[in-house]
Amino acid sequence: QVHLVESGGGLVQAGGSLRLSCVASGIIFRRNNMAWYRQAPGQQRELVADISRGGTTNYADSVKGRFTISRVNFANTVYLQMNSLKPEDTAVYYCKAMTDGNMYWGQGTQVTVSS
Repeated sequence: QVHLVESGGGLVQAGGSLRLSCVASGIIFRRNNMAWYRQAPGQQRELVADISRGGTTNYADSVKGRFTISRVNFANTVYLQMNSLKPEDTAVYYCKAMTDGNMYWGQGTQVTVSS
């Protein structure tokens, strides 16, 4: 059974930082492309950043230069380092794993940025 467990969310002031973690089990992690998405109230879920099996990264324009996605394969973990947070970054952040046409989602972690 596949599990993706996010952690690291919380309440932070604008300009602050958070690091999200997503630990995967039940998949061969190194074979999966991984991604972070977010969903704000009343909004569609949107891609924040992704990282391929080979380590190639991609970012939404809104977070470029502020967020960094990384992965540690031996720990089955993907991270999202978020710096210079803005109130508009407030959302539930979800981890996603993708391989061979299969997609798996975590339950999400809430990030709230106060102004």
